[in-house]
Amino acid sequence: MKKFLKVLMWLVLTLAALLCALVLFLTVTEFRPAPVEALDITAAEGGSLKIRAGEDLSLLSWNIGYAGLGADSDFFMDGGQNVKSADKAKVESYLEGIDKYLASSGVEIVMLQEVDVNSARTYGIDQAQRLAMANSAHALNYSCAFVPFPWPPIGRVNSGLLTTTDYEIARAERVSLPCPFSWPVSTANLKRCLLVSYLPIEDSDKQLVLINLHLEAYDDGEGKIAQTKQLRDFIESEYEKGNYVIAGGDFNQIFPGSLEYYPNIHPELWIPGRLDDSFLPQNCVWAYDCSAPTCRLLNRPYDPAEDETTQFYVIDGFIISPNVRLGDVETVDLGFENSDHNPVKLSVSLD
Repeated sequence: MKKFLKVLMWLVLTLAALLCALVLFLTVTEFRPAPVEALDITAAEGGSLKIRAGEDLSLLSWNIGYAGLGADSDFFMDGGQNVKSADKAKVESYLEGIDKYLASSGVEIVMLQEVDVNSARTYGIDQAQRLAMANSAHALNYSCAFVPFPWPPIGRVNSGLLTTTDYEIARAERVSLPCPFSWPVSTANLKRCLLVSYLPIEDSDKQLVLINLHLEAYDDGEGKIAQTKQLRDFIESEYEKGNYVIAGGDFNQIFPGSLEYYPNIHPELWIPGRLDDSFLPQNCVWAYDCSAPTCRLLNRPYDPAEDETTQFYVIDGFIISPNVRLGDVETVDLGFENSDHNPVKLSVSLD
């Protein structure tokens, strides 16, 4: 009995030492971005186009789920079973499908979320490079040398937001958002941000300010609220400078009125927050479409014949400033084949 207790004690001490070493490693290597950071712009040879005021402009926002959350996937955070939801061949297949759609979409500006550049879950594939147009900026919002949970662990993650276009990008910045998580959970968690790209306009001292966003998902709700308020203030500040502003992405919050189309039939599973007009900057407008859901719950692989077994949401869309004229907005129903989100297309003109 004494021998057993001694072995048990050494086992407990060893596990405690390993846990302390892991926490120390994650603390030392923790991703600690500054409040505002200048980003490198990846530019192709051959020059760039400049936007012209008054002309039609097409955009697209899409959370691509790091090309790992297509129709065959589920995810443990949404009530599913899997951590690594796709093998390498499936990731390549999903990524190819995403790339083909983007190439055929005809849009001039693409704003993507959950784009991996060097992650274990996507086998080190540089998705930002694969999906880039002439000019691109990528901002990390999840960077961790080793995410230790759940089991098997997620491992190395480097992922974020990608804005890519054939138009010239004068500069781009990563603007940090409030993080609702405290130490030690924060060491291996997302550090949300805005990817802000400034596009020059021909014969004008104004700029088109593109804000690519992916707000908090799995917090208690306060994080989403704080991040949305900062987004609102940022849009207002750029509009007051005389710029045109378009903010788009995954809000992880239900757009006003969309519950009438996609009611919550699974309250026991993940539920996003809710947007209302109090979050809308003065005189700005929402731009979203309820003709198809923008997101599905990942509690199970997708089967369109069994819609009642999952949950749909409209949580992806845009906010546009008063000097941006809305033409059309459309959720493109791709059947969640290559991602758990559908892309949202927007057409506008700059007054």
